[in-house]
Amino acid sequence: MRRVVISGGGRGIGAAAVELFSSMGDKVVFFYKNDDDAANALCHKTGAAAIKTDVSCAENGINALNKALELLGGLDIIVLNAGIAHIAQICDTSNGDWHNIINTNLSSVFYLAREASSLMVKKHFGRIITVGSIWGKCGASCEVAYSASKAGVRGLTMALAKELGPSGITVNCVEPGLIFTDMNKCLDDEALASICDEIPAGRMGEAHEVAELIAFLASDKASYINGQCIGVDGGWGV
Repeated sequence: MRRVVISGGGRGIGAAAVELFSSMGDKVVFFYKNDDDAANALCHKTGAAAIKTDVSCAENGINALNKALELLGGLDIIVLNAGIAHIAQICDTSNGDWHNIINTNLSSVFYLAREASSLMVKKHFGRIITVGSIWGKCGASCEVAYSASKAGVRGLTMALAKELGPSGITVNCVEPGLIFTDMNKCLDDEALASICDEIPAGRMGEAHEVAELIAFLASDKASYINGQCIGVDGGWGV
């Protein structure tokens, strides 16, 4: 039985990953920020444990990880998925908006990866999977802060893979495109249809399709895959 921690696990891609790892018999703890009802329902459905925290704060994230380690008795896999979006022109993006997005989407990855890697190095094994975005690769108009945060996740992933590879740890990044999650509820039907016209697959992705790649990268079958940023975007990022 593998021991798995998933940040941002209460909804969307994170929740799909919680369900998938749990269905494979893994012991899972996930972090969530706001929705108690959704988190409790997911725990009831999967048998996973939930910890409510705001991982954008280093102290909160580290404390949550320590609690997770107590529940799990160790750590084999960590999925760093917590993220928020912000759509606005740069002139309408406040300092507070910038710091909130960077701290949530990028700094939390650094804090949790730092703590997790120190444990994994000792046993010479681990899987760290980060969740970036197509916009970390391509950049999105009116999403400067979000794109910057996800580009940072991309760079962090590749650098950490080089650092931790000799210690038997793989670090890879999954980069979703347009996925059917709460994050995209701000887009109306017309906007969604217009975007789907640009995607070679002709549709939005589903959260479980991203979770499948996450699970693969955490498996023994992916033991020689390291430092990769892999798109799950229907060909949109090509």
